[in-house]
Amino acid sequence: MPTPYDPGRRTFLSAAGLVLAAPALATPALAASAPATPAPAPARTRRGGSAPGNPFTLGVASGDPAEDGVVLWTRLAPDPLNDDPERPGGMPSEPRPVEWQVAEDSGFARIVRSGTATATPELAHSVHVEVGGLRPGREYFYRFRAMGELSPAGRTRTAPAGDPSRLDLAVVSCQQFEHGYYTVYRHLADDPPQAIVHLGDYIYEAGGEPRARRHTTPDPVDLAGYRLRHAQYRTDPDLQAAHAAAPWIVTWDDHEVVNNYSGDEARGMTREEFAERRAGAYKAYYEHMPLRASAAPSGTGMRLYRRLAFGRLADLFVLDTRQYRIANPPDADLTPEPEANDRLAGDRLDPRRSMLGDEQERWLLDGLSGGSGRWRLVAQQVVLAQRNLAAPGRPEKFRLDTWDGFPVARARLLRAIAERNVPNLVVLTGDAHTAIAADLKADFGDPASGTLGSELVATSVTSRGDGGDLRRDGDAVLAANPHIRFWNDLRGHTRCTITPDALRAEFRVVPYVHEPGAPEHVRAVFRVTAGRPGLEKLSDTPLPDVPSVDPATTSDGIEG
Repeated sequence: MPTPYDPGRRTFLSAAGLVLAAPALATPALAASAPATPAPAPARTRRGGSAPGNPFTLGVASGDPAEDGVVLWTRLAPDPLNDDPERPGGMPSEPRPVEWQVAEDSGFARIVRSGTATATPELAHSVHVEVGGLRPGREYFYRFRAMGELSPAGRTRTAPAGDPSRLDLAVVSCQQFEHGYYTVYRHLADDPPQAIVHLGDYIYEAGGEPRARRHTTPDPVDLAGYRLRHAQYRTDPDLQAAHAAAPWIVTWDDHEVVNNYSGDEARGMTREEFAERRAGAYKAYYEHMPLRASAAPSGTGMRLYRRLAFGRLADLFVLDTRQYRIANPPDADLTPEPEANDRLAGDRLDPRRSMLGDEQERWLLDGLSGGSGRWRLVAQQVVLAQRNLAAPGRPEKFRLDTWDGFPVARARLLRAIAERNVPNLVVLTGDAHTAIAADLKADFGDPASGTLGSELVATSVTSRGDGGDLRRDGDAVLAANPHIRFWNDLRGHTRCTITPDALRAEFRVVPYVHEPGAPEHVRAVFRVTAGRPGLEKLSDTPLPDVPSVDPATTSDGIEG
């Protein structure tokens, strides 16, 4: 695990071996002793204030591992919560050089790649270094130097080539800052996987009821506001430690912009107003994520859907279920009244409703049927399996912001998957604030229909607070949805270990997030055997002394 930043370490060796500052100090090995209790976010400075000093207050990160390289990220922000839009992060409006190094060892004795990037004010002085020429399936260490300061060291790993025997992924989503501490990330930093897959709601744009701590920046409505909100989240030391421990593969959901938006529509805004706000939110997202230049904003959009290969073991398809979705017919009237949700959703059976858009849907199906990976993994945002949330004896009730609001598009997708005989399909999902394991059926209305694959839904990191070990309506929900095999409302993540023969999924949870320090438990374990669609439950172990949760606290309005 990365050693906390030491302001005394200002030495940095160039590729030519020249000392750029005073006598060189050996960089220590990555340690596992970072503080477990998050430090409070720094106080906001007055508008126009400056805070020269350590520019690496937001940490370091890597992402999108390939066989020969990764993306390295940092952002220069000596005063991260400075609210002057002309000086985001407390930086002057001029470019700054940022040196970087990649080494085979944590002491940086064997440096294999190095260079200099330029941090520009146009991207809030963030840098996205695409490092190539590395060896597949190898661990590397990296660091930056700028403004006379040395960053913390990060650990990363390239994707394997050929026929790897194992792939270890952690799946996370939904980290509302106000709802709890990032204990889940502390555990991930202490036991890092090969990569962390984040499925959205990295920030929350709207403040809610603070349950553990508070947003200290105004709710964002423009680029400057979204930069501040990202910066506050990034100051958390547990989140920084998880970023520095493993490469991340990221995509967004709705709260990176505004709750429950669909394509170019958002409640209470004209399309023109929302387009401007969305463009600012997208730009801030890119500035704070370890993404390649191919994902950089272009016009009002960004292309996030992409495929990552892990040798011949697995193909990972990362989707964007927000930017291209069409929730309402083009002639529908948007309305600001909250009670008009049904009108906003439109007719859920309207065939014009699309979750992925035509181009992304074709890309996904072509990739799933033509990929070379033994396992076909799909990382996406909202629950794909049908969920009838109605009480027994009541009419069916669905969350219309998920694939349940797009049943025609879902049926088309699953039908194409069946027709193309897509092998070993496992969908990785976030958004629900609930851990769910489900079989994907050819016809959810017929439990006897064929099983096409499995879905593993990661619960939230903090969103909705502590939660509970069992739902009081859990038996009724499972009875109404026989394809759902597991349903749990604690916070945590999903750990997937993939071999040629099987995928093992552990739902790891913590009993509370209202304060730091909660232990981690393996709540349930499932296995998917290659060539045999469907889930096999290996264990299901309730946590003692953890209360059940009232379904009234898991209503439609709180999820996602």
